[in-house]
Amino acid sequence: QVQLVESGGGLVQAGGSLRLSCAARGSIRSINVLGWYYQAPGKQRELVASITSDGRTNYADSVKGRFTISRDNNKNTVDLQMNSLKPEDTAVYYCNVNAMNWGQYGFRNYWGQGTQVTVSS
Repeated sequence: QVQLVESGGGLVQAGGSLRLSCAARGSIRSINVLGWYYQAPGKQRELVASITSDGRTNYADSVKGRFTISRDNNKNTVDLQMNSLKPEDTAVYYCNVNAMNWGQYGFRNYWGQGTQVTVSS
């Protein structure tokens, strides 16, 4: 099993910044893609940003130029730096990891517990 520990959410004024962090723990053999998703009340969970094992990134159009995703392959962590935050960024943010455990065949998706980000106007 893989456990994901998230941190860094909170309340911030519009225009401010927050940094989310996620650490993957367990008997991890390999991690493929790491990502952050968000889910606003009454809406579906959507991709915010993702990063592959070789550093290729993908961002939702709404966050391009404002958010930056990064990973540390040695520590099995993924961070999301969020700048110029807007009220519409308010949501629960979830870390997602595509990983393979020792003794397991194939990669599986794992989710963090979610961290609330609230941006006030």
